[in-house]
Amino acid sequence: MRDPVILHICLSKGWGGLEMYPIKMGHQFLSAGYQVFGLCLAGTQVEAGMKTNNISLYTANSKAHLIGTKLFSLIQWVKHHQINVIHCHKSGDLLIAALIKQFVPVKVIFTEHMGVKRSKKDFFHRWVYQHVDQVLSISDETYQRNLNALPVPPEKIARLWLGTDIPEKTELSTSELATIKQSVSLPENDFVIGTIGRISPGKGQIELVKAFARVRQSLPHSKLVIVGGLEASQGCDLDYLAQVKQVIQSLDLTGEVIFTGFRQDTQQLLAIMDIVCLPYANEAFGLTAIETMAAQRPIVAANTGALPELLESYAQYCSPTSDESIAHAILESYEHYEEAKNNAVSARVRACKEFSIQTHTQNLLHYYQEQ
Repeated sequence: MRDPVILHICLSKGWGGLEMYPIKMGHQFLSAGYQVFGLCLAGTQVEAGMKTNNISLYTANSKAHLIGTKLFSLIQWVKHHQINVIHCHKSGDLLIAALIKQFVPVKVIFTEHMGVKRSKKDFFHRWVYQHVDQVLSISDETYQRNLNALPVPPEKIARLWLGTDIPEKTELSTSELATIKQSVSLPENDFVIGTIGRISPGKGQIELVKAFARVRQSLPHSKLVIVGGLEASQGCDLDYLAQVKQVIQSLDLTGEVIFTGFRQDTQQLLAIMDIVCLPYANEAFGLTAIETMAAQRPIVAANTGALPELLESYAQYCSPTSDESIAHAILESYEHYEEAKNNAVSARVRACKEFSIQTHTQNLLHYYQEQ
């Protein structure tokens, strides 16, 4: 097979790890000298991100336009750019890839980011999925779900962990830490518990706030830092955010919980967190988990979903639906902090070996090139 000429299709209007992934991988492959294109909806965060990363685009106002009036134009555009690999990231986008494949000899890759929870073996899905050459599951957890739910032969389903940038430097100077803390209005000597992720029910911010109220009874000089977009366009569930703030007010924690909003400098923010808490319920992968491992920070994590698969024995686990369990895990990490820091060192070694962006890129290239 000649070098892959890659088209990432992501017609999502949202913003989160799924939407960031094709942008990140598009950038990786462009930097390696490959041709990369994008298909997305106009006016979305995906469009903005792809443009920022110099990914050439075909855009439409809606999926209906692509299936209808713009389909012929899209097919001609794919032919013109000699695209031979289509990489999809949402199951709903596979129909577009299947239609293109009726007219252009392309390989269709589908990274299944969520883990299918209901069977897709009806006539329509069988037709769509017969045009998929490879399904990539992002964890063993989602791999098992996909085996059970998708109308795809087992040999066409594989597990491919995601990757992240591994910072060379994990320990910042006292002055650097003080500057970052000052930027988010944190007292220099307070113990910092932090979480990073889209503000939505599955990320467990309400349970974490309630747990933090328990923790402060033992650690009065502690703060909770919540990193995540505060606007709908940044993936935030505004109704849920209002509930989080209501709980904070009801527990008299208004001055103790800090919202940073959406941030690009997550590695810097991780550096000021003494414990990173990830009470994610049934996480399909956990990009924040591997970023935290790479940053060498002590971790408290949910005992469900894919997090135990990634973190192995290097985290303190909790039930993500129980604020009492979350608080207990945080306090256990605090009371055995040297052990938690040693686990963080081992977790970084694992991240360097298994979850670097370079490792992921090489493995993904194998699937692009495989005959």
